Amino acid sequence: MHADDAARLVAEAPKDTGYGRSPFERDRARVLHSAAFRRLAAKTQVHVAGTDDFLRTRLTHSLEVAQIAREMGARLGCDPDVVDTAGLAHDLGHPPFGHNGEYALDELAAAAGGFEGNAQTLRVLTRLEAKVLTPDGRSAGLNLTRAALDAVGKYPWERRPGERKFGVYADDRPVFDWLRAAAPPGDRRCLEAQVMDWADDVAYSVHDVEDGIHGGYVDLRPLLADEDERRALCADVASAYSGEAPEELGEVLAELLADPVLAPLAAYDGSHRSLAALKATTSVLTGRFVSTVVAATEARHGAGPHRRYAADLVVPRRIRAQCALLKGIALRYVMRRPGASGRYDRQREVLAELVAALLDRAPDALDEVFAPLWRDAPDDTARLRVVIDQVASLTDPAALAWHARLLSPS
Repeated sequence: MHADDAARLVAEAPKDTGYGRSPFERDRARVLHSAAFRRLAAKTQVHVAGTDDFLRTRLTHSLEVAQIAREMGARLGCDPDVVDTAGLAHDLGHPPFGHNGEYALDELAAAAGGFEGNAQTLRVLTRLEAKVLTPDGRSAGLNLTRAALDAVGKYPWERRPGERKFGVYADDRPVFDWLRAAAPPGDRRCLEAQVMDWADDVAYSVHDVEDGIHGGYVDLRPLLADEDERRALCADVASAYSGEAPEELGEVLAELLADPVLAPLAAYDGSHRSLAALKATTSVLTGRFVSTVVAATEARHGAGPHRRYAADLVVPRRIRAQCALLKGIALRYVMRRPGASGRYDRQREVLAELVAALLDRAPDALDEVFAPLWRDAPDDTARLRVVIDQVASLTDPAALAWHARLLSPS
């Protein structure tokens, strides 16, 4: 790492605890101790947060992403604390109710430029979290290093026509330009961001299928027995997660279903023996997805160490397709299971009604962090963004509680 990689937007006095911690170790600690990180414990991953003691939340998912990213990054020569921090922080901007809440807030925030969880993460890290103030008294968020902020950026660009994913709102552009100062021209991501992104895909695909099987939502037997069902799954994956054609995905799916590591899952019954088999499958798949990518990256770029913009992560086509298919299994059998659409509709209604109520009753109805931001906002667009920030910060239970308090008949 270069000295510029350890720079912070707001200069801080040296801090010596006697342990010689690096700037990147401090970054990790700041994320780990932040309020936004704690709130992930009550935010939906795939299942509604708190509905089952076994199932994952955004918090447990983020811890798993950080662990996978740290191991993979260390093997490639990345600073392990930078990729660990990126894994811990990557979902801080996600709103209540998971991706369903993200889509709802994007519509509600259209007049202010929309909403995107990754762009919101940057906003949380550089503006909304309370840690460091600028010389003129504004919040600089956690004031992480340039390398850590760059590593969190999955989508280092503003919103583009026809694209759903982006990583920065227009009014956060100054800090974005600062953190991207060392990046090459264009949208290339640093290696640490690529490692975090792949770790996110691995954790999402493998662990959500694990949760789905344990919860009784995923049954592999129809896929094994029914060719039409396999075609339908591949069509879902091609439309949502992969650039591969359904026919090409079908070949990879057949190979995946024939893999002995998946065989025990078709007979899952919740017993100790089947739980052990399920965990073994999770471990093998995670290890495969990590080790294959590390080997492919080293085959192209050499043994390293590789950091920042010295190399790009290499994900072989077949491994990427396998990961996409696992994500598709969670999509088809968990997120789109019978009865789910009614719950999703209600979640969107709650968020829409909550935003409307807060716009009507702000600043008094906002909490102590956001009310001053509302008062200082120069126009209606900026005030809408403050309300969206407030709602996005809420946990699933808090969103329901705020809705009940603000909209229940008096």
